[in-house]
Amino acid sequence: MENPLSIAFIGGGNMASALAFGLADKVCPARNIHVVDVNVQAHAAWLARGMSAAAAPDAALSRCRVWIFAVKPQVMREVVQAARPWLEPDTLVISVAAGLRADTLAGWLGQADLPWRRLVRCMPNTPALVGQGMTGMTALDGVSAQDRQLAETLLSAVGEVVWVDGDAALDAVTALSGSGPAYVFLFLESLIAAGQAVGLTAEQTRQLALGTFAGATRLAREASDPPSVLRERVTSKGGTTAAALQVFESADMRGMVERAVQAAARRSRELAEEFGK
Repeated sequence: MENPLSIAFIGGGNMASALAFGLADKVCPARNIHVVDVNVQAHAAWLARGMSAAAAPDAALSRCRVWIFAVKPQVMREVVQAARPWLEPDTLVISVAAGLRADTLAGWLGQADLPWRRLVRCMPNTPALVGQGMTGMTALDGVSAQDRQLAETLLSAVGEVVWVDGDAALDAVTALSGSGPAYVFLFLESLIAAGQAVGLTAEQTRQLALGTFAGATRLAREASDPPSVLRERVTSKGGTTAAALQVFESADMRGMVERAVQAAARRSRELAEEFGK
């Protein structure tokens, strides 16, 4: 039996591309994917994969069971208004736009005092571009169990998903995993620079830092013990690791990380207020 699922990506940037290419001919046929992207020069890549493309919302949206909004929050309201004429009662709307609350988008999609409640808001991160993303998800009360499962299946095409309750929790997800890759990259930058400072070449430090980070992360994922126990096992009293960790502790690294995540969560809330006006 032919797969009846059809998906529209409204916005065709990097995240939409990662999702669409991860889903095509796996979750649904490529021909069932329609992309709305103002950049007409990008259409060739979509068409080459067997998908359809348009420069603006069009009647093809009415045939799509799922709409995935992947545009910048600054232009979301305008894009929603252009797409809304083709919104059908059974359409599941998924937003991957950062800093835009589910209730705000529901109000823009709905009419008068009837907000669109069949809506899932997601916060993926950039490792989704290589199929290793972490996505936080929250659903409004109009989303059925079947809708939730479908949304989870779609976002799982680019990594793992975690369901949370409400926009406030998604602000925390944004601060931890949404912004988190930048924290990791900063630490890697610092580690690579430090390696060069003690006499290694740039190539050597990059290989050692990336390999160490990947290996330690995999060990933490697969081990039954928490990271604190794994850290203690690497640390011998009076040894090299203990000397390095003492520097981190003296600089209050734990407190610094906590303050950074709190700042990101606070800024997520502020942006939601700005974009929701």
